[in-house]
Amino acid sequence: MSEPTSSGGLNEYISHHLTHNTGEVLGGAFHFDSWIVALVLGLVFITWFGLYARKATSGVPTKGQAFVEIVVEFIDGQVKDTYHGDRRSITPLALTIFMWVVFMNTMDLLPLDLPGWLIQTFAGHEVAHHTYARMVPTADLNTTAALSVSVFFILIGHALAAKGGLGFGKELLTAPFHAHGFMAVVMAPVNLGMNIIEWLVKPVSLAMRLFGNMYGGELVFMLIAGLMASWVTFAPGIIANAAWAIFHILIILLQAFIFMILTVVYIAGAREGH
Repeated sequence: MSEPTSSGGLNEYISHHLTHNTGEVLGGAFHFDSWIVALVLGLVFITWFGLYARKATSGVPTKGQAFVEIVVEFIDGQVKDTYHGDRRSITPLALTIFMWVVFMNTMDLLPLDLPGWLIQTFAGHEVAHHTYARMVPTADLNTTAALSVSVFFILIGHALAAKGGLGFGKELLTAPFHAHGFMAVVMAPVNLGMNIIEWLVKPVSLAMRLFGNMYGGELVFMLIAGLMASWVTFAPGIIANAAWAIFHILIILLQAFIFMILTVVYIAGAREGH
């Protein structure tokens, strides 16, 4: 991939790094880079935690097992404080969301030109120059939207499991403005509209919050790379890059935690009545 000092300058450099490796699937554009990276990271998480779960012992744990236990206990504690029902299926979901999003967010700490350097090393400069590869799946709105839509259907499933189809339908028509008699009929469309908005806002807010923070962080790294392209600003660029990377670690963890905890809060709300 091109450097900021190439003929197109910083604008071309940023444009190149913001372009996805896209192909056509079922008549629509499909971002293969986001999908492949997210899939690989998901499999890494499953393999890592799965192996330690199978090798877990009641004796003195290894450092690896101790770390996994700390993470699981932390997530379970957060779920316990937020969700007061049977959490045997909620904690694994929360753990998966948190670790998967952390893994995807952490890709933002990789050097921007690492994919281009690898492609250039193994396939040549021309191939690298015309090959696009974005390494941060959560900086792709398609990824965060897919995660949020999945959470949305999980919420619907919990609402139906807790209230039944009739109970859930009744709640959509009678809450939040409870009325009786003729006024109940009058307020039903208003209640339905309010509930539809409330339900749709949840996945939209989840997707946009995660995407906005990670896209913005990725863009800042690209702008800092422009500073590092000149000998005059190279040293300040190194300092700025290190400072932003350290601060970005907080964003990486915080955004994963927010996505996870809001999912649990939404599940708890879906199972409770208005």
